[in-house]
Amino acid sequence: MASFLLRRASCSATRILSSSLSLPTATIIPKSNPSPNFIYHHYLLHHFTQFSRQNKIPSPYLTFIKEISNIPSTKEEKEQKRNNGELPKRGEKSWIDVYLPRQVRPYAHLARLDKPIGTWLLAWPCMWSISLAAEPGSVPNFKMMALFGCGALLLRGAGCTINDLLDRDIDTKVERTKLRPVASGLLTPFQGLCFLGFQLFLGLGILLQLNNYSRILGASSLLLVFSYPLMKRFTFWPQAYLGLTFNWGALLGWSAVKGSLDPAIVVPLYASGVFWTLVYDTIYAHQDKEDDLKVGVKSTALRFGDSTKEWITGFGTACISSLALCGFNADIGWSFYAFLAAASGHLAWQIWMADLSCRADCNRKFVSNKWFGAIVFSGILFGRLWS
Repeated sequence: MASFLLRRASCSATRILSSSLSLPTATIIPKSNPSPNFIYHHYLLHHFTQFSRQNKIPSPYLTFIKEISNIPSTKEEKEQKRNNGELPKRGEKSWIDVYLPRQVRPYAHLARLDKPIGTWLLAWPCMWSISLAAEPGSVPNFKMMALFGCGALLLRGAGCTINDLLDRDIDTKVERTKLRPVASGLLTPFQGLCFLGFQLFLGLGILLQLNNYSRILGASSLLLVFSYPLMKRFTFWPQAYLGLTFNWGALLGWSAVKGSLDPAIVVPLYASGVFWTLVYDTIYAHQDKEDDLKVGVKSTALRFGDSTKEWITGFGTACISSLALCGFNADIGWSFYAFLAAASGHLAWQIWMADLSCRADCNRKFVSNKWFGAIVFSGILFGRLWS
């Protein structure tokens, strides 16, 4: 309806302009009306811009015509915008909307249960660390891996809840986030806080099953979790802060098995995770760079601009180098380095093939990082078995 009314308004504006510009109406509005956006809206915009400059037309009218020219009126244009991630895909529903009760759905969406990539990215550094802590020739502690897998799911959900509570005013202004449960009003902030408390309570149950050293180390990560959403208001490097937060499991997994930390092994492992996060989350941030500029929040995508690929190439190199140093200090088997070479190829592929101007492609490259984590984990697993 809005598109119809705006097109009617554009036709009226066109007739007025055609008399002012001494141009035949038929010249501006083709009778066959082929591709309205491309032909007469843009043709109208071109002539109206010239006319406004000559006659000093107030800028709001020019802005109105520009907005009209951006309305996707044909099926082809709408489909192209959906493919680029600018419009939601037709009939797009997740398993949450199909299988869960209506009352539970907003909470499941708040925890991003339908988007498991965040859980994978949080869990992989934990799995790397637990596998490295295994004795040579032995498999990792499966009980510990199961605990950390559940912990990653809960902590990721809690982190998303904190993020949505703190960013609810910003999310309403960003196209990709304006339909989130708190921002859209499906859940009140109080309901979000109650759900956060429930998730943290379950997470505490997992933390209490670890040794005392790991309990203190794990609890200290909450400072990072609660403060991360605020970083984009103050610094262009929130992705680095996310790296410090998301890869805490690289420290915690080792201590949960060994009861202490070995800096020669866990520090390079932790650093590799931070550099990895700078790669994938900078690519991810390019989805929102236009909205971020409007809202006034910061990101590495805005900081790097056209030099993004050079920066993330450096971060990717640092990530692989840190993993190699970690493997060397851990005296891991040669198979680890074969898998590390494959992981390097995957990282290089996503960096150089990412179309940073396409939201959909940025999201695809971001999601593909679950395979990078799986490749590194496989390398550590087989390297420990054959060391």
